[in-house]
Amino acid sequence: MAAQIGAPAAAARAHEELFAYWASLRGSGRLPGRRDIDPGRFKRHLPTVSLIDVLPEQLDFRVRLAGTALYGVYGREITGRMVSEVYAGSAAEYWRSELAQVVKERRPSVGAHNLAWRGASHLSILWLRLPLATNGRDVDMILGFDAVVGMAPAASGIRAA
Repeated sequence: MAAQIGAPAAAARAHEELFAYWASLRGSGRLPGRRDIDPGRFKRHLPTVSLIDVLPEQLDFRVRLAGTALYGVYGREITGRMVSEVYAGSAAEYWRSELAQVVKERRPSVGAHNLAWRGASHLSILWLRLPLATNGRDVDMILGFDAVVGMAPAASGIRAA
């Protein structure tokens, strides 16, 4: 797993930074659009940032862009993939539900999940999903940020004979 591993406090600060930036772009109840986002404003977080397209006609979501560190989290490239291609079964339904809530409520969502499904139960992802709307109202894209937190497996120093 080659993702950036950090402390929970650092992850929370990163979430606060991205949320504050997104909130600064809102104007009188209007949501920011993709065109309003300047990636240079959060350059150090780009490896675990994603852009997710909302596909209302299919009631589904596609990862338009995934930061380079997300390859290490998912074990493969997820750019261009549908949620059902990234996750299986109940995990795909969980993400569809979370993302649909962001669209419906037009509000950010935050949560955490463990990476045991990737064989890394010592790691978790603290995630943030921020709604974007080209017209300022209807969410058509979601800005995602995933902070990997936990401890790398400790090396014992004992070697096999």
